[in-house]
This record gives sequence, C-alpha cells and structure tokens, in this order.
Amino acid sequence: MEYRTPLAKARGLGSAKSGTTHWWMQRVTAVALIPLSFWLILFINQLFNASYVDIKQWLISPVNFTLLLAWAFTGFYHAALGLQVVIEDYVNPDWLKIALVWIIKLTFTGMAIASLVFAIRIAISAG
Repeated sequence: MEYRTPLAKARGLGSAKSGTTHWWMQRVTAVALIPLSFWLILFINQLFNASYVDIKQWLISPVNFTLLLAWAFTGFYHAALGLQVVIEDYVNPDWLKIALVWIIKLTFTGMAIASLVFAIRIAISAG
C-alpha cells in the first residue's frame, strides 16, 4: 500500500528537473548565434567573390578558424536542443521519443566533429 501523497510522488520530476538548464542553453546559444551569423554572412559573401587560395588563407587565420568552429558547434548544439524539444512535445510512444532524441544527439555530435575535421584539413592543406 502506498502512503505517499501525489505531491510527494511528483517531487523531483517534471520540467523543473532538467528543463531549466535546457531552456537556458537554448537561449544562450540563440544569442551567441546572432554575432556568429553576421560573421558567417561575411564569410559566405567572400566565398562568392574570392579565389580558393584566398579563402584558404583567410580561413587559416586563428580568429576566422575559431569563429567558424564556434558557429558550427553552437549551431549544431542549438539545433539539437530545438529538435529535442519538438520530439519531446509531439512524439507519443516513449520508446520512440527516447530513440529519436538519441539519434538527434548522435547525428548532431557527428556533424560537429565532421566540421572540426574538415576545418583542420583545410588549415593543414593551406599551410
């Protein structure tokens, strides 16, 4: 027989358990993506107007290299957080919800790692 009240059963559960950190990280990455996206627009504009050699030289600059990776990692993390919320809100079977969240996390982690590898390859080939 269970002698706990419904409130006692619910303590420590629900959105207040880990949702606050998730919510804050979604906002922090959104704010971080604003200046990084302005930089990315300048980078894409340069891609249309400069030669391949010029782009490689521009990209191996420590500042530009760091900003490219910051945009990639922040963008992938922000996208994964957003898709996780959509899945948690709209997918009903719990097993499917868990599987999709894991697939999203693994996919975006792989894409972030691939971005790092490709950026390093460009930097090595330019040097």
